[in-house]
Amino acid sequence: MADESPESLIPYDEIVQEALRDVVGRVLSSVEKGGSLPGGHHFYITFRTRMAGVEIPKHLTQRFPDEMTIVIQHRYWDLHVAPDFFTVGLSFGGVPAMLRVPFAAVTDFVDPAVDFSLKFQANGAENDGHEDHDDAENDVPAAVPVEDGSNVVSVDFTRKK
Repeated sequence: MADESPESLIPYDEIVQEALRDVVGRVLSSVEKGGSLPGGHHFYITFRTRMAGVEIPKHLTQRFPDEMTIVIQHRYWDLHVAPDFFTVGLSFGGVPAMLRVPFAAVTDFVDPAVDFSLKFQANGAENDGHEDHDDAENDVPAAVPVEDGSNVVSVDFTRKK
């Protein structure tokens, strides 16, 4: 007898994805309210560049046609968080740029200072596990040593058919 789960009529995977993206929004909101990152915290945020609502300079879209990773650490400005998106100023090769990123476009959120990571599915695509992402392309300072921890959250939303 095969062990098959019945198909859910409740979109649990979408509900959980939305709740986890809310974590990203709450973290960025606390940084916005505090005016700076606390302690050694810094964020690597990977997002889909062609998703609806993403606004980045054309040269960045050409350079990163599918996905890009940014760092929010020392060299950022004008971080503003709305319910569905955030905006931030960053420098790329010494050229300043404003980015608007909907939380629905975010595929990765990492705080290496405390070894915390969230991975998201993109448009319901199956997640084959965690993939390493390229280094961020915005201007970043030299790496700072971080404490080891184990606060990685991994969620697999693959369904049995």
